[in-house]
This record gives sequence, C-alpha cells and structure tokens, in this order.
Amino acid sequence: MGGVRRDVASGPLARVISESRRDLALAALFSAAANLLLLTPAIYMMQVYDRVLSSRSEVTLLMLTLILVGLLAAMTVLEAMRGQILVRIGTRFDRRMTGTVFPILFEPASPEARAARGQALQQVAQIRQFIAGPGLFGLFDLPWMVIYVVLLFIIHPLLGGIALVAALAILALALASERATRGRLTEAAGEMARASAFLDSSLRHAETVGAMGMQREVHRRWQSRQESALRLQAQASDWSALLTGASKYVMLVTQSLLLGAGALLAIEAQISPGLMIAASIVGGKALQPIQIVVGQWNALVLARLAWTRLDTLLRQQPPPPERMSLPRAQGALAALNLSIAPPGAPAPLLEGLQFQISPGETLGVIGPSGAGKTALARALAGAWPHQGELRLDGVDLRLLAREEFGPQIGYLPQDVQLFDGTIAENIARLGSVESERVIAAARAARVHDMILGLPEGYDTPIGESGARLSGGQRQRIGLARALYGEPALLILDEPNANLDDAGEAQLMETLRAQKAAGRSIVLITHRPNALLLTDKVLVLREGQQVFFGGRDEALARFVRRPTPQAAGRPG
Repeated sequence: MGGVRRDVASGPLARVISESRRDLALAALFSAAANLLLLTPAIYMMQVYDRVLSSRSEVTLLMLTLILVGLLAAMTVLEAMRGQILVRIGTRFDRRMTGTVFPILFEPASPEARAARGQALQQVAQIRQFIAGPGLFGLFDLPWMVIYVVLLFIIHPLLGGIALVAALAILALALASERATRGRLTEAAGEMARASAFLDSSLRHAETVGAMGMQREVHRRWQSRQESALRLQAQASDWSALLTGASKYVMLVTQSLLLGAGALLAIEAQISPGLMIAASIVGGKALQPIQIVVGQWNALVLARLAWTRLDTLLRQQPPPPERMSLPRAQGALAALNLSIAPPGAPAPLLEGLQFQISPGETLGVIGPSGAGKTALARALAGAWPHQGELRLDGVDLRLLAREEFGPQIGYLPQDVQLFDGTIAENIARLGSVESERVIAAARAARVHDMILGLPEGYDTPIGESGARLSGGQRQRIGLARALYGEPALLILDEPNANLDDAGEAQLMETLRAQKAAGRSIVLITHRPNALLLTDKVLVLREGQQVFFGGRDEALARFVRRPTPQAAGRPG
C-alpha cells in the first residue's frame, strides 16, 4: 500500500489527478456525511429497544421511524452524488490523458516500445474504471473503520477488541491477496499485451498468412500466449476468490460474535439491550469498507499496474512542448553530418550525410537496395529520429510542432497506407473535406478523372488500408494526399513503383508542374528517367553518402543516361 501512495504522490498522472482535487475533496465530504448517516440504523435500533419498548409509546416509534426514513434517504442521495462526482472525475481524467497519450503513440519508437505504447489507452481506461468503481468507494470509507472501532471501544472494550481483531484479520487477508495476485496479474498483463501485439502484426500481413497457409501456426503462437495470460489470471482470481470468501466469513462471524458478546454484557447489565443491537450493526459497518477493498483487490492491483506503466511512459516520453508558430515554409532543406537510425536501434543506418536544396529545387536520391534511401525519406518526414542537423528553412525539424510541420510537407511512402473512409477523406488527410482543395489536389496528381470513374466518385469507400483499390490506384490517391494543401516540400519514395506506363507519364507531368510551382521535391527512385527532372542528385551506398552534386555529373558517373524522348522534356 505504501508503494501505491508513493506512485500516486508524484509524477505526471498525479498532476492530472490534482486538477480534480476540489471534486475529490467534495466526494470525501459526501463520504463523511454518508458514513455518519450509516449510524442511523444502529441509533434507531438502540432507541427502539431502550426507549420505545419500555415506554410503549407509538408516537415515539412513529417519529423515530420518520427520522430514520428521512436520514437514510439523505444518505442515499449523498452516495449517489458521490458516485456522480467520481464518474465525472474519471471522465475528466480519461479525456485529459487520452489527449496527452494519443500524440505519444505516433512518436518514433522501436516495435517493442510501440507495442507497449499500444496498451496505454487501455491503461487509461482501467484507471478511469477504478476511479468510478466501488474500489475507490471502499478506499474513501476505509478511514471510517477506525472511527467505528473506536465507537465500539467506547460502548465496551470487549466489543472494540473483537472488531479490532477482525479488522486486522481482514487486513492480513488483503495483504495475502496482494502478495498472491500482484505478480500473476503483472505477468498476465504482459502476456496479454504480447499476444495482442502478435495478433495485430499478423493481421497486417493477413494476405501473406492466408496465401501461404500459416493460419494454424499463427493461431498456435497467439493461443499459447493467450492461454498463458488466462492461466495466470485464473490463478490470481482463484486466490482472490478464496481470500474474499475468507474475509466474508470473518465478517459474518464477527457480527455474530459482537451480538453474542453484547448479549452477554446485557445479561450482566454492563450495556443495555439497545446497545447490544447497535454494537452488532456498527461492527458490520466497521468491517464493510475493508470488505469492499478486499473484494475489489484485483481491480486495485490492475489499476495500480496501469498507473505505474502509464506514469513510466509519460516520464520516458513526455508530451512535446508547446512550440511557437513559425511562418509557412518555403522549402529550403539542408542536412549537416546527418545520421539516421530506426527507433530503438543501437547503430545508425545512415551516417555523415551532407546536402542542401533551395526552394523549388528537386533532389534525386539513388542507390542500390539497402542503401538507406527509405530511411532518409522517413527521417525527412519526421517519422524516424535523427542525429546531426536536418533543417527546413533553417529550422531544425525537431523544433517544429508536428501539427504545423505535417501540413507543410507531402509524404508518399513506398508502402502507401490509406485509411478506412472515402477517397475524399483520405485525400483531405482525414480532416474536414473541403471540396475545392480536395479536387485541386486530385487534379494536381492527375487522378481526378480516375476518381470520377469510380462508383461513387470522391465519396467511394475504399475499405481498410484501401483494400478496394488496386496498387496503382492507392499510389495515385496517396500522391493526391501528399499534394493536398500545396505543401512546400514533397518527399516521394518510389512514387512510380506500382504505375504502368500511362500512370508514370502522368506522374512525370505532375512532378514538372509541382517543380514549376516552386515546390521543393525529394525524389527517391530506381528509374533513371525520373532523374531528368532533378536539379541535384544524392547517391547512397551501404549507409554512406558517395556523391552529392549536379544532375548531369551524377548521370555521367553513376547512371546510364536515358534519352530525353523516353522521359519527355524536363521542366
């Protein structure tokens, strides 16, 4: 429990919770009032036994009953209001944290770290559910257990002693539950996360899995991890159920012992019969909060685990700071001693790159497979981290806010990734669809006529990952998305990889038009014809820069020069 307090006391999540401290204080106040009103039935029974039965006054009984009904109604309202407050605190926490966590999920990371981050939103949900659930109610009521036990000591030390021993016994059971379940639930959460990550990866390659008959092996591997998680969860649940049952047994025995001890004391005239009944009721109320906590122990352990992992994520990867808005980029790009490595990799794929282009220039990037061309494209797009200097209009890319940097570049990756939605929504980058801008981007990509030929035109649903489109159509829609909003810098990784001759001709027209409009272009290609559109060429080989200079020199030294007729007149 001390670990829970230390975790909650500091860190990014604690600061979010502190924003609701007034509401938490109000919930605690309502809990205090509700717990005071919980004494109403005990006081009522004491008055009935000690006053009504002896006086045989029906008026007194009626008035006591009316007071009882009114106070219990007030208690019910207070508990309902407390529940509503905690639900709103949980909702506020969820909204605040998802807004903080979501951008982190898309920051560059290794596959392992990305898989761990993928559980972050689920962890937010677990904490929210605990805040709004009965477990936190029990924690709010737990301090009142001490007050109730003290009250029993005031009635008689014997009754207080019985309640104290029972409370310590249930507390010992809670600690035993913590020891028995925490490790298993932690391992189960890890196994479940690994199983989920493996399944997500397999689904992304569903065509390969299906075509090569790998379903059985994929299912076997997933099921092995899933069953391991379920086995650990079942073991934790078994222990939790056993200890919860034991705590209920202690609670029931305690109430009976309190009643029996009270009867003995009443026989000896040390307390009144009313106090005998009241003590039994107060004893039950004293043990109820800890009983609730024990019953919700698994939820508490999972919430604590989620809290720790989420807090660790936010400490290791804090949200990006607020950046001052800068003027719209013109497209000047420069690299100095640039090194690029995949997220989490110990060694860079590219080292020592130095190049620059002015606004409106086109840089061709060539080299054999594995030279690092795609790694460079990813770094230029901000998808991979880099060392050294990489500047757009003199500003380091790491200092640019992603929401401002993204609209100023057009990125067409080698593996075009479209989203479930319409063609218009994909071109508009999932933002508000402004017809004029969407059509302008489609016309610029020479894909407008193709879109109009589809069943519903721009409103045609394309399915998950653009499954309803051909490879060439996906690539051309991806190019239109890259051109949306007239970005200053275009990063095109093998934009003609899936195009036929007609599509490639249209691509060349598009690139010439973009170049004429003053766009800076980084063009990664294997096809020499496309180099005729470039001003400068960067040659990579085995992760090293072997040349950077003018197009003509690069064509003469590294490429068998194509004829102008094959590519058309360069712009």
